[in-house]
Formats: sequence, structure tokens, C-alpha cells
Amino acid sequence: MISLLLSLSTVFSAEPGFPKFAAATVHPLATEAAVNAVKRGGNAVDAAIAAGLTLGVVDGHNSGIGGGCFLVIRAADGQITCIDGREMAPAKASRDMYVIGGKLDNEASKTGALASGIPGALKAYELALKKHGKLTLADLLLPAAEIAEKGFVLDEVYARKLAATASKLKLFPASAALFFKADGSPLQEGDKLVQKDLAKTYRAIAEHGIEWFYGGDFATRTEAWMRDNGGIITAEDFRNYKAVEREPVRASYRGYDIVSMPPPSSGGVHLAQILQIMEPFPVRHLRASSRVHLVTEAMKLAFADRAFWLGDPDFVKVPRGLVDPAYAKVQAAKINLDHVTPVPGHGTPPRWEGDVFGKHTTHLSTADVHGNWVALNQTINTAFGSKVIIPGTGVLLNDEMDDFAVQPGVPNAFKLIGAEANAVAPGKRPLSSMTPTLVFKDGQPILSAGAAGGPTIITQTLLLISNILDQGLEPNAALKQPRFHHQWNPDALKIEISFDESTLKRVEALGHKLEKTSGFGACQCVFWDAGRKLLVPAHDPRIPGKADGW
Repeated sequence: MISLLLSLSTVFSAEPGFPKFAAATVHPLATEAAVNAVKRGGNAVDAAIAAGLTLGVVDGHNSGIGGGCFLVIRAADGQITCIDGREMAPAKASRDMYVIGGKLDNEASKTGALASGIPGALKAYELALKKHGKLTLADLLLPAAEIAEKGFVLDEVYARKLAATASKLKLFPASAALFFKADGSPLQEGDKLVQKDLAKTYRAIAEHGIEWFYGGDFATRTEAWMRDNGGIITAEDFRNYKAVEREPVRASYRGYDIVSMPPPSSGGVHLAQILQIMEPFPVRHLRASSRVHLVTEAMKLAFADRAFWLGDPDFVKVPRGLVDPAYAKVQAAKINLDHVTPVPGHGTPPRWEGDVFGKHTTHLSTADVHGNWVALNQTINTAFGSKVIIPGTGVLLNDEMDDFAVQPGVPNAFKLIGAEANAVAPGKRPLSSMTPTLVFKDGQPILSAGAAGGPTIITQTLLLISNILDQGLEPNAALKQPRFHHQWNPDALKIEISFDESTLKRVEALGHKLEKTSGFGACQCVFWDAGRKLLVPAHDPRIPGKADGW
């Protein structure tokens, strides 16, 4: 595998690289904010948070300070930190809170006052900066506030998501006032979005610290709005929120070390699980249809386990055995390369009773020459979250309560089902698919990766890593490869039509039910080109974005 890494370095000679710093995000202004943070004396951690705060302005339909995040950080001194800034259920939340009038209200967990968990992004940012940053949160907030105040031009993606969500955003006066024109139509591509209230919020946090958000004016305003609109969030919920440091998920794959986010992320666990299931097979030498089949079968096994075992480790026992190589061998033995194998339910990992993990989205990757590497996933869940802007603040609240199993066995917005492990409970964090991941070779980081797109986050990150490590592709080429996704239930293989027709027919002949799509997801990465000693950023060609550096 050392020879493979060296050959990759040679192949990557055509990739634009940077000697000091690199970043990849879904928006040029966010990437620019990251580069500027480093030029002002910051490192990759500062840059990641600068980009994250800027995305809360220019990509607010995906993420923001009204939501949460996960960070996986490798600091220059070699220390690895995983920070859980996932949203948390309010104290008054209950298992059956969405059973209203004797019937399950499928919309209440997605839109309006009962849809939001307590945001964790700011707490996670502050913790990351205190441990590994060089700049202050105020240093990073103020440039983003300026963009919010001056406004920015909507791109095609923002305008399309706004149009698709318009009917729900109109239900809430502060949201309607921001996103709609005087004639009642939503802003369109090319229009300027000015967010003066959000700018004031960013500046207030810069001046007074995050306690303004978690214990002061923002928390008070949110409680008042919730009280008037049938919600249950209180200022006390905000005061009780804490970002948590957790031990990373670790696994090996073909001589590389994988370090990813642990529960309440399901992403790291199942990324590691799928890779280990794949390892006995000669992935690099399989024809395209056989590779799709193999990886799909591994995905099915992992997502069946996700539905049963995964939840907040502070509330339920999530077995470490899910990433045990011995368990991966047992699961791999179930795969037949000649046809689909039914997966009736979850497996039983070793030591499941005692050996457990300790108590719409965007991804960005940053890295610097000093050895700081960051993979950051942040989200407010579905487009525009709960659709609620707290009046006078400009902050869109998340709809992360839908990431719980609102009732065991009932699909959420992404058609994922869950069991009791992910049931609603006060103070609990919902299961997430976010998969911020770092890859190491001989103890040194070589790749920061992650994605956006609900449960496809896990499989996008998996395919990127496999395309680089198994196929020997350069980062941009790896991101261009056709994608596919299977989450066990529903039993359908989502697959991009950029595969050639003969491959699609062969995959179908193996027994897969194809759900063809023109494209999905949004994956970003930074790679270390050891041959040229350059950091190579790459962004997903399916969406607007920018990879840049210094």
C-alpha cells in the first residue's frame, strides 16, 4: 500500500495544490473566508469555523447557528479531537410527542414549533477554537456578519430550494419577510439576499460571547416565540446545552487508518463497517457492475444494523462490535457476488451487551502545512430546517427532531427507519448520518472528507475514499465518479445514470431494484500530495462550490 500511495502522488501531478493551506466548501464566499482566516494568522481550525459561520449566511438553507455540527480535528501536535455539537431534544420532549389526537402527525417533526432541537453549532465552534484555534470567535463572526448585512446574490441551488420550500416558509412571518418579494413571490437566482437581523445576531455574539445566544437575548426570544406558537423549547434548555468531546471511531482499510465521528453519528460506525466488509474482496479489479453490487450488499448490511443498534450513546448501548474486523468477516461471508442476498434484519455484533461506545447538511474540509486537519459537517436538517426564523434574529431553527425515530418503524423525511435506540427522550441527541472523516497513512493525515445529503452522506464518503484508495483516482476524478446508495429500507438502489447503460443493466440483472437519478449529494475533500508536498482541495462537481488555498 505504500507503493500505491507513492503512485497516487505521481498521478496527482495535474491537480492544483497549495503549499500552506487548502479548503473545499460548497460556496466560494465560504472558501474565501477560510483562506482569509489563515492569512490573518489563523490555522485550519480557525478556517473551518470561518467557513462554517459564512455558510450559515450564504448557504443558510443547509446549515447555520440554529443547527448543529460534528468536527473531527487532527491538531498539529498529533492530538485528535471529535466534537459533538449535535442538537439536543428539549426537556419537555417525550417519546410520543408527535402522536396528536391519537394519530401520528408526520409533519410536526419537520415544520414549525415542535420540529427543533437545541442548536449546538456555536458551542462546538467555541470548544474547537479554545482547544486548537489561534483566532477568537469574534474574529470569525464579524466578516460573516458583513456579508449578511451587505447581502449576496442567490445561486441556482439556493433559489431552487427556496422555491421548493416556499409554501412552508410562508407560514412563518419572519421567514416570509426575509425570503419573499413584495408581490409574494420567492427570491430567485440572481436576486440579492440581505440579512440585517442575522448580521445583528452575529455582531451581538461577537460582542457579548455565546452566552448571549445560550443564556441571554436569543434564548429569551426563542422561549417567547415557542410559548406563543405551541412549542416546548425554553431558555433553560439553551442554558443546559453542552458540546461534548467523544472518542473517535477508528478502523483500518488496506493499510490506511480511518478516523471518523462516533455516535450519535451513525456515519463513522457504518463507514468503518462497510469498508471492513469490502476489504476481503478485490475491489480494484472488479468490473463496474460487480463493484456496485458488492458495495451495495455491504451498504445493506450496515444500514440494517443502523436501524436497530444506533442512537445517542449517552442514552443507549451502541456496540463497539459493529466495527470489529471479526464481525466484518461474518457479514462479508453473507455476500454472494453473483446475485442479491436478502437482508431480513440486523446482525448481532460481538460483545453487544457490554462493550459499547462511551457516553440537510453541508461538509467542508480544511488543512494547513503545520499538520492541522479538519473535517466539519454541519446542518439544520432538511432545506431551511423547521422553516422558522425567530423574529428579530435572522436565525433559522433546525428540524432535527425528525432525525429521531418519531415512532419506531416510521420512516423520517429521508425514508430512514429507526428502533427504540433512537426514540425521542428529553436531553437526547438524534441519530445523524454526518460522516466527517480523516484518513491516515503511517500516522500522517492524507485526506479530509465528508458529504451532505441525508443518509447518502455515509455512502458518498465511502465511495470517495474507495475511489481514491482502491481505484487510485485523484480527488477531483474521484468526486466525478457515478454514485449509488442503498439504505436497506426501502429496498431500492439509488444510482446515477452517468453509469453506462450496460453497467446499469448488469446491476439490475444481479437482482437490484434500480432507482435512477441524474445525480445526488455534495462531497468535499482535501488530499495531501506527498510527491509534490502540496495540499490538494476538491469540491463536488454536481453543485456550486470552490476549492482553493494559499
